Amino acid sequence: MSTEIALSGTKSGVISITKIEEPYGKNSGTVASIGISLAGNASEPEWKVHIPLENLDEVIKALSDLK
Repeated sequence: MSTEIALSGTKSGVISITKIEEPYGKNSGTVASIGISLAGNASEPEWKVHIPLENLDEVIKALSDLK
C-alpha cells in the first residue's frame, strides 16, 4: 500500500507514505516510510524517514498535537 499527497507550497512536490516489510534485511521490523520529493518523484524522495510500526500511534498522536 502506498499513498501520495501533494506537498503544499510546491509546484509538483509530493509526500509519499509506504509500508515496507524487512527494510534492512531478513527479520528486520516493518516500518512506515515517509518520503518528501520536491521534484514529484515519489519513488526517489530527497528526504525520508522510517518509523517502526510499534511507534506509529505515538508519532500520530504527536503530529495531531502539533495541529
